[in-house]
Amino acid sequence: MTLVALLDYASVLVFAITGALVASRAQLDLVGFAFVACLTALGGGTIRDLLLDRNPIFWIDNPTYLAVGVFAALVVFFTAHLLESRLRTLIWLDSLALCVAVAAGAGVALALEQTAIVVVLMGMITGCMGGLLRDVVVGQVPLVLKQGELYVTAAFAGAATAAALAAYLPAVTAPLLAGAAVTWVLRAGSLFWGWHLPVYKSSPPKT
Repeated sequence: MTLVALLDYASVLVFAITGALVASRAQLDLVGFAFVACLTALGGGTIRDLLLDRNPIFWIDNPTYLAVGVFAALVVFFTAHLLESRLRTLIWLDSLALCVAVAAGAGVALALEQTAIVVVLMGMITGCMGGLLRDVVVGQVPLVLKQGELYVTAAFAGAATAAALAAYLPAVTAPLLAGAAVTWVLRAGSLFWGWHLPVYKSSPPKT
C-alpha cells in the first residue's frame, strides 16, 4: 500500500468518526449516522477527484473506503454515549483528520504531477470540504468557519509546506508528513492556545 493510499484510508476513518459524532449530537438514526459519516469521510476526496478528472473516483474504484465509513458509523452509534464530551472529542479528532486529509490530497496531486498551486488547493479541498459538508447538512456552524480559529489557514500552510518540499525532495514521504505536521500543529495551537489571525471588525461610518 502506498503512503497516499494509507493517508486516504486514515482520513476516511477519522473523518467518518467525526461525522458519526455529529450525527449522535443531532440524534439521528442508524441510516443517518452512516450517511453523515460517509459524506464527511468521502466528500473532500470526491470533490478533489472530480476537479482532477481522476476516473474512477477513489471510493468507486475501491469500495473499501465506503465500507470503512459505514463501519465507523456503526461503532460510534453504539459507543458515543460512553464519551464524556462528544464535542471535545469531535473537535480534536477533526483536527487529526484535517492534517491527514490535507497530506492525502496533496499527495494525490503530486502523484499526478500537478503544479504547486494545484497541489496546495487539492490539499485544502480534501482537508476542508468533508467537514464543511457535514456541518452544513446537520445545520450547525461549520468548524471551518469558526470565528478566529485556524482551520483553512492550517490546511493552506500544511499543503503549501508539502508542495514546497516536494520541489526539492525526490520522495514524497517527507513532504507529506511535514505538511501533515504543520497542519496539525497550527490547528492544535489554535484550539489549545487560541492562536488566530486578526478578525475583521466593522466600525460605524464617520459622519
